[in-house]
Amino acid sequence: MRTLAAVCILIGLALSAEADQVCSADARTANLNLKFKDITFKDIKGKSVTLADYQGKVVLLDFWATWCPPCRKEIPGLISLYDAYRSRGLVVVGVSMDDSKSDIRKFAKKLGMNYPILIGNGHEDLEPAFGPLPLPTAFVISRDGRICFKHDGMTEKEQFEREIGGLF
Repeated sequence: MRTLAAVCILIGLALSAEADQVCSADARTANLNLKFKDITFKDIKGKSVTLADYQGKVVLLDFWATWCPPCRKEIPGLISLYDAYRSRGLVVVGVSMDDSKSDIRKFAKKLGMNYPILIGNGHEDLEPAFGPLPLPTAFVISRDGRICFKHDGMTEKEQFEREIGGLF
């Protein structure tokens, strides 16, 4: 009986810890409307986009490049996440740091990237807004604009899935 009680307590503690990891109450606010209002990107089709356009959604913001091996390895998982959770309010936003829009479009088509892709190269306002951006770097942002998680380097799909799962 004591063993069963101990197991129940451990499970309860684990579940509680997992819930706390969803998005800390003191998580930094991304403030997509104010902080990033002056950062206007072009998407790969030439349309102007701001991050405030995604306010109210769970955002997985991924900085990447076609020449970056870990970025290329991570993208199929991002496509899968977008397919699985788009209907629940997830938007994956890829910000390419490449020089050539043509190369980005070809790469996106080849990999079947079905989520918004923005052009980040040439934006000197990114580092002041986000800090250093080694590639890949990803942010998980809650519907209310809090930056819940930041990942420098390749992150497994399952890790992102755990993080976004509690934000819907």
